Amino acid sequence: MKRLAIYISFLSISTSLLAQQQEVKKNYISKVWVADLGNGNYKNPILNADYSDPDAIRVGDDFFMVASSFDAVPGLPVLHSKDLVNWTILTHALKRQPPFEHFEKTQHGNGVWAPSIRYHNDEFYIYYPDPDFGIYLTKAKKAEGPWSEPVLVESGKGLIDPCPLWDEDGKVYLVYAYAGSRAGIKSVLAVKTLNTEGTKTLDEGVIVYDGHENDPTIEGPKFYKRNGYYYIFAPAGGVPTGWQLVLRSKSIYGPYERKVVMDQGKSPVNGPHQGAWVDTQKGEDWFLHFQDKEAYGRVVHLQPMKWMKDWPVIGVDKDGDGKGEPALTYKKPDVGKTYPIVTPVESDEFNDHSLGLQWQWQANPQATWAFTNPAKGVLRLYTHKIPEEAKNLWDVPNILLQKFPADEFMATAKVTFTPNPKLENEKTGLVIMGLSYADIFIRSKKDGLYLIQGVCEKADKGATEKETAVTKLKSNTAYLRVTVTAAAKCQFSYSTDGKTFISAGPVFTATPGKWIGAKVGLFASRDTETNDSGWADYDWFRVEPLK
Repeated sequence: MKRLAIYISFLSISTSLLAQQQEVKKNYISKVWVADLGNGNYKNPILNADYSDPDAIRVGDDFFMVASSFDAVPGLPVLHSKDLVNWTILTHALKRQPPFEHFEKTQHGNGVWAPSIRYHNDEFYIYYPDPDFGIYLTKAKKAEGPWSEPVLVESGKGLIDPCPLWDEDGKVYLVYAYAGSRAGIKSVLAVKTLNTEGTKTLDEGVIVYDGHENDPTIEGPKFYKRNGYYYIFAPAGGVPTGWQLVLRSKSIYGPYERKVVMDQGKSPVNGPHQGAWVDTQKGEDWFLHFQDKEAYGRVVHLQPMKWMKDWPVIGVDKDGDGKGEPALTYKKPDVGKTYPIVTPVESDEFNDHSLGLQWQWQANPQATWAFTNPAKGVLRLYTHKIPEEAKNLWDVPNILLQKFPADEFMATAKVTFTPNPKLENEKTGLVIMGLSYADIFIRSKKDGLYLIQGVCEKADKGATEKETAVTKLKSNTAYLRVTVTAAAKCQFSYSTDGKTFISAGPVFTATPGKWIGAKVGLFASRDTETNDSGWADYDWFRVEPLK
C-alpha cells in the first residue's frame, strides 16, 4: 500500500507538472518579437516568422490561419487567434506528407504550396496543392483535429493555389493557378466545378483571367462573394516586388474587372500581397498578407481594409486614390473584448510527452530519430545514417528545425552526447539551415569528442561542408549557441559551463531555403551502418534576446 501511495503521489505530481507545462505553452510570450504593443495598437509583422502564403477565416469568435509548409513535416500548420494579432500554433493538418515514400527523402521546395481554409456544413476544409501530384483536400470537425487523410481532388502537375467557393445555388467552384515549372504555363487563373462534397473536380476548367499583359505571375487566388459580385483576390508581379490585385464579376466565369488595391507605395514593406480577407464580429474588415524578407522568410502582416463602391481598399490610402499601402502600426481589430498577449512557442524545455509544435523535420520522420523523455526532461536524438547520395546536410532528412522568430535573436541548446564507443564520426549539433548552411557540432573520435564549426556554401548544389576544428572537449556535455543579428548575420559560440561562451568560426550570413526562410535547429547523424547508434540528450533549446 505504501508503494501504491508513493506511485499515486508521483503520478499526481507528474500530471500537475504536465498541466503546468501545457499552460506555459498556451500562454507563451516571445522574448524576441511581440506584435501586440499593449496599448490597443499593434505593429507589423504580426508574425515575424516564415508563415508564407497565409489564408484565414473567422468561425464565431475564433480566427484560424493556414500557411504553406513545403517539405517540412509535420506540415500544413493551423494557427489560432482571438483578435488577429496574437496567434498560437494550434496543430498541423498533416502529420506525415503523402505520397509517404516520396517524402521520406528531402524534397526542398516541393510539397505543400499555398493552401486555403474554409468552414462549410460545420466542417473545416483545407485545400492544398502539391505541384507534382495535384490538389488535395483534408477536413476536420474541429480545427485542432483530427484532420482526415488527404483526398486527391484532382491529380496532375502544375495545379496550384486552390480555393473553393460554395455558391447560394448549391454549386461548388474551385479557383486555382498554374506553376510554370510544371505546367509550362503561368500567369493565368482558372475555375473548375466541384462535386457537392468538394472532393472531386467535374470539368476541365475555364481560364477566367490572363495576367500576362498587366499582371505577370498572378497566382495565389482566393474566392469570395459579396453584394452579388464574385471576387478573386490574387497577388501579381512576383513575390518580392508585386502588388495585391482584386478581380470582380457578376458571373463566376467573368469577364472580370481588375483593380490594384494595395502596393508598396512609400512604405518599406516590399511585395505586399497574397493573403486573406476576414471580418470581425463587429463588422470590421481586415487583410492578412505576407512580405518576403529573404533569409527571414515570408512574414505575416495585418492590414485594415474597407469597401468603396464594391471595391476593397487594403492598408492606408493616404492620397484617396482607392489603393492602399501597408501600415507599420495600427489600432487593433475590434473583436468585442481584449485578449491576453500570446505568441507562437519558440523555446522548448523538452519536458513534455511530445515535441513543441514549432518543430519540423526535413522529411517524413522515422520513429527511431527522436524520443522525448519527460521523466528526464530531455529530447533524445539518435544518430541516423545519412543517405548514400547525400553530399551534405541539405539531403539529410532527420534535421529538426524551426523558423527564425525575429530579425535578431539568440538560440542556445544544452546537449549531452553519448556516442557508440564502437563507432567514429557520429555527430550532433546546432545548425542554421538554408541553400547555404553553417553549424557547430560535436564529433566522436577514438580518442574523444571534438567540437567542430562547419560552413557549406551552396549546399543545394552539392558542395562539400568545410570544417574547422574548434577544441577537444573534456566532457560530453556542452552548450551550443548561435547569435543572429541584423541582416541575418550568424555567430556561433560554445560553452562548457553555460556561463562563458567562446566564439567559434567566422560570421555566417544566413540564406533562404527553397521558397522558405532560413531555419535553426538540431541534428544527430552518422556515416556508417550499425545495430545500435549513439545518442544526444538535449536538455533544452532556448530562444532569447541578444545580450
